[in-house]
Amino acid sequence: MTVPKFALTENIEKSRADTVVIGTLQGEKGIALASGADVVDAAFDGKLVEVLSSLGASGKAEEVVKLPTLGRLTAAVVLAVGLGKPGQDGAVTGEQVRRAAGAASRALAGTARALSALSTVDLQAAVEGAALGAYTFTDYRSERGEAPVGAVDFLSPAEGTAKAHKATLKAATAIAESVIIARDLINTPPNDLFPASFAERARKLAESNGLDFEVLDEKALKRKGFGGILGVGGGSSRPPRLVRVAYHAAKPAKKVALVGKGITFDSGGISLKPAANMDQMTSDMSGAAAVLASVVLAAKLKYPLDVTADIPLAENLPSATSYRPGDVLSMYGGKTVEVLNTDAEGRLVLADAMVRAAEDEPDYLIETSTLTGAQLVALGNRTAGIMGSDEFRDRVAAIARATGEGGWAMPLPEELRADLDSRLADLANVTGHRWGGMLAAGIFLREFVADGLPWAHIDIAGPSFNTGSPWGYTGKGGTGVPVRTIAAVLADIAENG
Repeated sequence: MTVPKFALTENIEKSRADTVVIGTLQGEKGIALASGADVVDAAFDGKLVEVLSSLGASGKAEEVVKLPTLGRLTAAVVLAVGLGKPGQDGAVTGEQVRRAAGAASRALAGTARALSALSTVDLQAAVEGAALGAYTFTDYRSERGEAPVGAVDFLSPAEGTAKAHKATLKAATAIAESVIIARDLINTPPNDLFPASFAERARKLAESNGLDFEVLDEKALKRKGFGGILGVGGGSSRPPRLVRVAYHAAKPAKKVALVGKGITFDSGGISLKPAANMDQMTSDMSGAAAVLASVVLAAKLKYPLDVTADIPLAENLPSATSYRPGDVLSMYGGKTVEVLNTDAEGRLVLADAMVRAAEDEPDYLIETSTLTGAQLVALGNRTAGIMGSDEFRDRVAAIARATGEGGWAMPLPEELRADLDSRLADLANVTGHRWGGMLAAGIFLREFVADGLPWAHIDIAGPSFNTGSPWGYTGKGGTGVPVRTIAAVLADIAENG
C-alpha cells in the first residue's frame, strides 16, 4: 500500500516542501488562480497569472505546469494544476479538486515533500485525489522506477476548526487506503490471486482490523448446497470458496449486507471468450475486492452499523470437470437454473451469496460486480449501471454521482423476465437474444433477493478497470470503484437510516 505521509499546515512560507501545488481555473477571459494561491501570487509580485499565461497555461482540467520559484519561496518549484471551468455559481466541485490533486500527484513522482493548496478548496477531495493519484503497483517489476511523492502537507482551509480538519484528513486517508486495498487485489495477477489465496488475504485483513471471518471450502459449499459457486468453480484445479467478513458496531443502527463477485479469472468456461483482451479478465473479481475493502473501511471509520460482506470466489476455466451449457444447477436456497452460457457465471455465484446474505436479515443489500459487457455498451467505461429496488437504487445512484465515481439508475423491465424462462429449470442464466443484457442480468439477480429487502446492484464492468491512459486520480489497471460509493452509502444509512 503506497500512501504518502499526510499532514496539515497553516503556512506556505514556513513549509519544508520541495514543491507547492496550487490550483488554476479556466475562465472566460483566460487563466485565473484558485483559492489558496494568494501567498504564491504575492511572491511573484502579483504577476503569477501573467507568468503562467506566458507558459501556455489555460487552467483546463488536469493541466500541469511547473515553474521555478527562483528563491521567492522556500520551495523550489510551483506546480499549477488545472481545475477546469467553475460552475455557473463560480464554485468548483469536489470531483474537479480530486482529479486535479490526482494529476498533481502523478506529476510529483520523485518529489520528497509537497505542499498542496487545493485543500483550501476541498480538503477531503484534495486528500483522496493526492493519495489515489500517487498510487503505483510495482510488485512484479524488477525495476520499480521513480518513487511516488513521499509526503504531502495540506494547507488548512480558512473555514472550520483544526479538530474538524484533522478528522477530515483521517477519514479521507482511510477511504483512499481502502480504495488502494481494492486496487492491489485487482492488479495482482491470477496465478497469485485465486480463491484460496484471496481468502487468505481476506483473513489477514479481517484479523488486522478486528473483523469476524469465515470461509467455506469446496467441501463445506457442497455440504450446504451452494450449487452456483460450485458449478462455476468446478473446471479449475483451484477450488472455489465463500468468504464472509463482518464488522459489528457496538450500537448498530442498521444491518447492511454487501456481496461482491469474485471470479479470480474468467476465461468464459466452455463458452470460451475470444483471446483478444482476455488478460483483462484478471479484474473479474473487482466486486469482491470492493466489498472486502468496504467492510474494512466500515471498521476503520467506526460506522454505527453491522456490515457483512459475502464474497463468492471461483475461477471459471474449461476442463473435463467444467460445467456445461445445458447443465441445471441447484442453487443455494433451492431454486434451479439452466445454464445456457457458461460465460454468464457472475450472476450464478452472486445468487448463491445473495441468498446466504439475506439469512442474516439485513436492512439493505448492496452488491457489485463486473456483471455484463452490456454495461459498457450502454454507459461506457466510466459510468456504472445501478439496478435494484426503485427507491434504494435511486438513492445509491445519486450518492455515486455525488462521490464522483458516477452511476446511473437502470430499469428492470418486466417484459424481459419471460425471456429467462427455462424449458427445464426455474429460470435460465441468459436470454436467447442480445438485447438489454445488463437489465436481464439484473432481473436474474432479483429472483434471489429476499422479499421486501431494499437492494441495489452496481455493475462496474467498465469503471472497475482502466485499460487506457491514466487520468485524474485513476491510473492504469484496477480503479477501486465503487469503494467510495459504498462508503458514502454506508455513511448515509448510518445518518438517515
